[in-house]
Amino acid sequence: MQQAGRNAQLLFFAALAVGASYYANRWIGFEGVPAIVWKGGGVGLLALWAATLARRRDGWTIAAVLAFGAAGDVLLEAAGLTVGALAFLAGHLIAILLYLRHRERPLGIVALVAIAVAGTAWLLPDARAEAPGVALYALGLGAMAGAAGISRFPVIVPLGAALFVLSDLLIFARMGPLGGSELPGLLIWPTYFGGQALIAWGVVTRLRREGA
Repeated sequence: MQQAGRNAQLLFFAALAVGASYYANRWIGFEGVPAIVWKGGGVGLLALWAATLARRRDGWTIAAVLAFGAAGDVLLEAAGLTVGALAFLAGHLIAILLYLRHRERPLGIVALVAIAVAGTAWLLPDARAEAPGVALYALGLGAMAGAAGISRFPVIVPLGAALFVLSDLLIFARMGPLGGSELPGLLIWPTYFGGQALIAWGVVTRLRREGA
């Protein structure tokens, strides 16, 4: 049992190493399959780590959320923004169900956060034809963050969800007011991967502690 715990811990550190190191590809410039595998590897290993520690439905649920996130990372590069966003949206919807099973604050907060995030996202693209699709995705993103905020999971989980929201809003801002800025490129990956790591750690460790 102790050996299994150590192996799981090593897997988590490997996920952090792979995910954090991908930030360097902004300057290294790897392309093609190696870059795609590198990009998906961080959250993919977080999903594998969560799966190795899963014992009940909630444990498998957070593993699925992270797996859809890794799929989104890969599909953004391999199939484009729309297909990648659909994978992320599927993960958000599953995460909402998980967080609502552990709700301890008013449900109306979820709607408020979802509307705020969707409204902000709708304003960002210069190409107004893209705004409805962006807002629809952001509605699910905001609902995920709001549901994390009303759950009984530790504060790092809603913090991670907020970083995820910030990362995606930076992507949408790059389609509009920050199109000529270096800021999105500098912040999108660290806010995204940092958010995913915080969500994973907060949910998995709480579930593991309660199952012990």
